[in-house]
Formats: sequence, structure tokens, C-alpha cells
Amino acid sequence: MFGFQEACHVDLDQDYYSLQDYQSAVPRWCPGCGDNAILTSVQRLCRDEQLAPEKTVFVSGIGCSSRFPHYMGTYGFHGLHGRALPIAEGVKIRRPDLHVFVNMGDGDCCSIGTAHWIHAIRYNMNLVAMVHDNEVYGMTKMQASPTSPKGFKTNTTPRGSLLDPLNMLTTTLGVTNVSFVANVVEWVPEALYQVLRMAYQHRGFSFVRIIQRCPHFHSLFDPIVRDPDSLVFLDDENGITPSDELKKVYTKSMPHDSTNLDRAREISQMTDKVPIGVIYRNPAVPVYDDLQKAAGPVDMAMRREALEREFDRFAVDAG
Repeated sequence: MFGFQEACHVDLDQDYYSLQDYQSAVPRWCPGCGDNAILTSVQRLCRDEQLAPEKTVFVSGIGCSSRFPHYMGTYGFHGLHGRALPIAEGVKIRRPDLHVFVNMGDGDCCSIGTAHWIHAIRYNMNLVAMVHDNEVYGMTKMQASPTSPKGFKTNTTPRGSLLDPLNMLTTTLGVTNVSFVANVVEWVPEALYQVLRMAYQHRGFSFVRIIQRCPHFHSLFDPIVRDPDSLVFLDDENGITPSDELKKVYTKSMPHDSTNLDRAREISQMTDKVPIGVIYRNPAVPVYDDLQKAAGPVDMAMRREALEREFDRFAVDAG
């Protein structure tokens, strides 16, 4: 009747999820904000991995990046400043069947949330942590963050930041049980998507630092955005694989072995170029989820028995 032909019909799995299934509210980030690119890559990742929205959770703290759960058509938890990781770990402990992602800003993770960040690396739980690093507190209108460059003038450092910035890559690589560390920029969506997909597929704590533009309060990234030679892709057989089209624009690369921790630490300290790709990956590190499972479940009877045992220690003999 309407001219449809049988050959045009496509049989889709009943449970197939499209990009629209992962979209929620319209993002309210500033025009040009790099968070928009990160959101698009993550939604594409969820679609390609066919993560059921009801089995997927995004957890965040406070800041521009932490509005992320509001824009995902999944479960989400908008927590307190710096507390995204312990919330995500609590979710994963009680519901190991869920896909758990964490979105934090550089101040959120590396300032008030530092202790949680360090111990999350050590625990090596199976979740993905994304740090949107724009080197400034953007939501509160331009204050210096731990990753702000030395000399950067903000409302809290009107004469310029006095300290060298914290290097979150070297810090992460120096913690016990580190198992996955990557570095990428949001304005190269092909590399961003590949890094995030590898982070998701890695079993363990995947730490991804994403250099992210804040066009209203931080213009220091403009030179590297305009100069493709400022980025160097890590040529690793177990890493990301840039397309031929991308290689025509970003021509700089260097050989790398992401299983070599010493080499990973050297690369993370580079200052003349921005390394792009997986810096370190070790799937052999014990995952806390598995260690906890090996200890066996704790049911209500066991909890009651433990409580009664403790109460008996302090019982008062009426006689």
C-alpha cells in the first residue's frame, strides 16, 4: 500500500539499543565545552557494546563534568564533591552485575577526592573512571585546580598559580595494583572512543584522563588544539589503532609497550608532547570483585551470629 518492499525490511534483535536509548535530558554545558564530545563517545560506546540501560550506572561528584548522569538514559547517582569513587565502589560491591562508570573533574578527583582516588587504584575494582581534566574549576567560575599550570591566573590565584601542576598520570602509575591508565583528548573523537572502549573491556580499574577544553575559563589548550604535531600517538600492538585518515592529520607517533610500567612512567612525564593512547595495561592484577567473591557471600544468618557473638562478650550476669 505504501510502496514498502520486503527487501527493505531489517530484522533487529528485540533488545537492540540505539543511541537514543542512552540519551536523556538535553545537555546544558557551555557552547564548545569538551564534555559534549565525551558524552557522545560514551553513548556510542554503550550502543556498540549493547549495554542494557537498566544494567548501567553513571556516578559523579560535583562540577561541570558531574552533570554527566543527568544526560545518560541509564541509572545515575550525582553525589558529593570528591565522593564519586566510594559511591561507585559501593554500587559495584552490592551489584557486581552492573556496568559502572565514574565521571569526575580534575578538582573533583585530584583535590577533595584524592584519598578515594588513591585507594580506588589499589582496590582495582572492575569499573571505568573518567577524569575530565580542563585544569580549572569551571562550574564555580574560574578558580585554580590541582592540575592548573604554574603561573595560571584565576580568581583564587590573581598573580598566577605558584605551584607546578599535579600529574595525575604519574600519580596513578605510582600506586599499588594499578592496572589500566590511558591519556586522550576530547577533540579527537576517534581516539577518545577507542580508548574508552578499551577501558571498558579491561577487567579492573580503568583510569582514563581526558584533556577537555573549557572555552570560557581556560584557553591554554588552544595551541595544542591548533597544532596536530603537539600530539603523539602511542604505537602499541595492544593499543588503539588510528585510521589512515587520522594519521594524515596527526602524523606523530612513537613505539610503545603498554605492559612496561617503567616505560609508562617515562611517557607520563612528557612535557613537549601529549601522549595519546593506552599508557599502561596489566590484566593480571587481581580484581577486588573476584577476591571478594572468593571469600564467599555473607548472609543474614551469618551477620546475626556475628552480632550475637559480640553482644555475648559484653553480657552482664544478673546473678
